[in-house]
Amino acid sequence: MSSSPSVAIHVENKMTRGMVLLFAFCCGAIVANIYYAQPIIELIAPDIGLSAHSASLVVSLTQIGYAFGLFFLVPLGDLLENRRMMIVTVLVAVASLICAAFAHQASVFLLVSLLIGFSSVSVQMLIPLAAHLAHEESRGRVVGSIMGGLLLGILLARPVSSFVADHFGWRTVFGGASVLMAVIAVVLATTMPKRQPQHTASYGQLLASLGSLYKKMPVLRQRAFYQACMFASFSLFWTAVPLELARRYGFSQSQIALFALVGATGAIAAPFSGRLADAGHSRIATRLSLLFGALSFAPALIHPAFGVIGLGVTGVMLDFCAQMNLVVGQRTVYALDATSRSRLNGLYMTSIFIGGAIGSALASILYDKGGWTWIAIAGSIFPLLALGRFMLDDAADKAAARTA
Repeated sequence: MSSSPSVAIHVENKMTRGMVLLFAFCCGAIVANIYYAQPIIELIAPDIGLSAHSASLVVSLTQIGYAFGLFFLVPLGDLLENRRMMIVTVLVAVASLICAAFAHQASVFLLVSLLIGFSSVSVQMLIPLAAHLAHEESRGRVVGSIMGGLLLGILLARPVSSFVADHFGWRTVFGGASVLMAVIAVVLATTMPKRQPQHTASYGQLLASLGSLYKKMPVLRQRAFYQACMFASFSLFWTAVPLELARRYGFSQSQIALFALVGATGAIAAPFSGRLADAGHSRIATRLSLLFGALSFAPALIHPAFGVIGLGVTGVMLDFCAQMNLVVGQRTVYALDATSRSRLNGLYMTSIFIGGAIGSALASILYDKGGWTWIAIAGSIFPLLALGRFMLDDAADKAAARTA
C-alpha cells in the first residue's frame, strides 16, 4: 500500500474566518442529530412501546451507530473526494430522520436511531478537512473554533428538542431536523471546497491499516482512552439529568430545555483549549480537564442541599472539561501523521463514542437502581480512571526523556 500527501483541489491551503464559521455551523447542525432524543426519551419510550428501563437504548444505539460510521466511513476521507462523501451521508441522515418522525414500533425506531448515528459522521469528515486547510501555527485555534460549533450543536440540541417536543410533540423534532439536514446538504454542495486525496489503497487496505495505526501510535491510544472516559461521564450525566429533573423536581420539557441551555456555556472552552494546545500546554490542560471533570460531580452528588443549582454547576463544569480535553486531544492526534488524518480521527472518535454509548446505556440502569447518587459516583469514576492513566503515561514519558 502506498500513499502520498493529501492535497486540496481548487482551494488555497488557508481557512478564512468565514470558512471557519461555516464549518462550525455545519458541524453543530449535523452533530445535533445524535442528541435530539436524549432529553425526550421519557416521551418517546411510551409512545413506541419501550419500557422505562430500556429507554436509554435510544441514545446509546444512536451513539453506537455513530461509532460504526466513524470506523467504517470516516477513514474513506483519506481515499475518496471529501465533499461528495459528506453530501451523500447527509442525505442518508435526511431519510433516517424522516423515518424516525413516522416510526411507531420500538424495533423500527431503534434501527432508525442506529442509522441516524451512522449517517451523522460527516461532521468528522469536516474537521480533518479543516485541519488540512489550516496552517500549522493556527491549526489548534481553527480546530478549536470549529469544535466550539460542534459542542454548541450538542448542547443546544437538548434544549431545542425539549422545547419543540413540549409544544409540538416529539415527532416534530425529527421532522424539523430532516429539513435542516436538507439545507445543510445544499450548503455543502454550493460552498464547501473539494478535496481529492491522492491515496492509492483499496478500501480493504485502508481499513486494514487502522489496526497498524492504532498499534504503532501510543499517543493515539492514550488520547482516545482519556476522552472515552470523559465522554462516558458526559453522556451519563446528560442522559440521566432529564430523568432527575422530571421525576424529582417535576420539570416540564420546556424547563428542562432552559436547564440544558446552561450547559451551552461550556462551548467557550473550545477556542481557549485550541490556543493552549498551539502554545504547547497540552499536558497541563489535560491534567486540569480530567481532575475538574471528576470534581464537577461533587455538587451534583450532594445536590439535595443545593437543588437544581448543584446540577447546573456540574453540567457547566463537565461540559467545559470534556470540551477542553477533546480539543487538546484532537490537536495532538492530527499532528501525528498528516496523510492519515481521516483514519486517525476515525479511530480517535470511535473510541470516544464507544465510551459515550457505555455512559448512556448505564444511565437508566444506574438511575433506576440507585438514583442520582449512583449517577454521580459513576460520573466521577470515569474521569478519575483517565486521570490515573494520564499520570502513569506522563511519568513514563518524563522517565524516557531523562534516559534519552
